[in-house]
Amino acid sequence: MTPLPPHGQDASAVLAELRERRAGDLPTHGGRTLAYVYDSGLAEIDELAAAAHALASSANGLDPTAFPSLASMENDLVSAAAGLLGGTAATVGSVTSGGTESCLLAVLAARNARPDIDRPSLVLPATAHAAFHKAAHYFGVRAVTVPVDPRTFRADPAAMAAAVGPDTVLVVASAPSYAHGVVDPLAPIAAAAAQRGVRMHVDACIGGWVLPYLRRLGADVPDFGFGVEGVTSISVDLHKYAYCPKGVSVLLHADADLRRAQYFASADWPGYTMLNTTLQSTRSGGPLAAAWAVLRHIGDDGYLGLAERTAKATATLRSGIEQVPGLRILGDPDATLLAVTTEEAAGFDVFTVADEMRVRGWYVQPQFAHASSPVNLHLTVTAANRGNEQRFLDDLRAAVDAARSAGPVTIDDGLVALLAELDPEQLTGEQFAGLLAGAGLGPGGGLPERMAEINALLSVAPPGLRERLLLEFLGLLYRPEE
Repeated sequence: MTPLPPHGQDASAVLAELRERRAGDLPTHGGRTLAYVYDSGLAEIDELAAAAHALASSANGLDPTAFPSLASMENDLVSAAAGLLGGTAATVGSVTSGGTESCLLAVLAARNARPDIDRPSLVLPATAHAAFHKAAHYFGVRAVTVPVDPRTFRADPAAMAAAVGPDTVLVVASAPSYAHGVVDPLAPIAAAAAQRGVRMHVDACIGGWVLPYLRRLGADVPDFGFGVEGVTSISVDLHKYAYCPKGVSVLLHADADLRRAQYFASADWPGYTMLNTTLQSTRSGGPLAAAWAVLRHIGDDGYLGLAERTAKATATLRSGIEQVPGLRILGDPDATLLAVTTEEAAGFDVFTVADEMRVRGWYVQPQFAHASSPVNLHLTVTAANRGNEQRFLDDLRAAVDAARSAGPVTIDDGLVALLAELDPEQLTGEQFAGLLAGAGLGPGGGLPERMAEINALLSVAPPGLRERLLLEFLGLLYRPEE
């Protein structure tokens, strides 16, 4: 265990230690981390956001009557998001801590609005974000997962409509999906939901702040906002393509009646009457104020320019990747996300390519195979990638050459058979520790520099076993040092 220091340390020493610890993290600026972070490339944004965060960090969003500035800034963010996404004067919303909370609340509101249904269900395409499965798990909602088109990876409107039943409380589609960057055909899906009196949520967490600008730039972006008849709620993250600090998201509802079931109130205790608009109670005003400041500073024309830079970077990277022998793009992305996989006879492994890119200073995110989607590498392209495309493509070609020289990662057939037979629910903690050690995820909680063999092993493990293995590993990471 690491005890508190016996005496307070000098502030400069504390910050120096923090900088030392942060030195081992992935870079959050410069466009070299193509997942998890969003970089506008604007040098002044960090300083502005930090200053705004500091001004409001001690304010508590739990009570807007005590801190009215937070309510006014939240209304401004909701209004800005609604304006981008085709909202009307009736559109309302809430600021949340991130996309997952926004998705959770959309499911919660839909469930709570139908107390007459004993076992409510949620209909979603197989490509929908895992946050909806988390919501189903937390709130006792049955997730009905519908296969997508095996080539385009877009939701199948007919199959989605057929899956809607008398117990369905919410239908979900993506704009775009995270894994492949494609926008689902929302109009027919929303129409089918509306015909049955079911709410329709559009997960635009990643695309809601960039797709409207791409459309203004002339891109053929499918309809996805409140202009689509039947859409009742939309989630959009400001800490993605609005380039605000984490974590700030907005959940929009078409009207206040739809939002009401999201709220929580409790007066049945001797303290203050608890009133919550989100899953959280106490909420620092810092992230809210930082997002408000960033939106005011960049402005509409600024976001249009950032979207243009991002679109050009995405197009350049996509074209360049398609010219690398052995690589191809999955689907036909509509936005700023790319999924890169290998040709069938490529003779190398994308997991090795990811390792080689890491050696060269880039992070690309491995994604495991699922249904018709093979193992691939996810790229989130941001405005900061503009101007650095050729450097990335040169390193990618070198990484592919190195991976081809190394050859495919192979897993022993006996081990594959063993993994297929294991029941994750029956294994003990000690047995999991042995499996983790065998996978190279030791008790120290650290990771090897190269992950190709570990990822290859995890990719052949059944999904349930993979989940348990990684959860056990997560438990190792979050343990105090002895």
